[in-house]
Amino acid sequence: MIRIGLLSDTHGYLDPLVWDYLDDRDEIWHAGDFGGADVVQQLQAAGKPLRGVFGNIDDEVVRAEFPEHLRFLCEQVPVWMTHIGGQPGRFPRDLLATLQANGPRLFICGHSHILQVGRDKSLGNMLCLNPGAAGHHGFHTLRTMLRFEIDGPQVRAMQVVELGPRGRKTPAAIVS
Repeated sequence: MIRIGLLSDTHGYLDPLVWDYLDDRDEIWHAGDFGGADVVQQLQAAGKPLRGVFGNIDDEVVRAEFPEHLRFLCEQVPVWMTHIGGQPGRFPRDLLATLQANGPRLFICGHSHILQVGRDKSLGNMLCLNPGAAGHHGFHTLRTMLRFEIDGPQVRAMQVVELGPRGRKTPAAIVS
């Protein structure tokens, strides 16, 4: 079993509150728009495996360290992570063709700053995750992240973490 903390769209700001929700995780995943090497270094300093992809605002330093698309197997679950990925029923045309031909069981993206957890039944009931935005930059009103576990072939124990309103430092809470 692997316990995962999933972030996206930190845009150069890593709230100290995230450590309350990452400390017990085995791996940290970031779905792009780190916002600079500072956030990468802070996450790496946790001493846990860090998987991630670069986002549209990331500079050449982040792009040199992380790919645009990351496909891997976690336990028995094929995973695909990318920053700009769309959502169930609304994937970009070029991405949809690849998902139809060789889709994962777990698809992760960021970019929209909108928290989403859902399935795409037309793509084999693929689980789609977008952790929303954990940083302060953007139009979102609430900063969020996800926590979950992968145990063999199962993705389970999904939790939404609310880090507080964008622009304010307030206590975080798990809401599901």
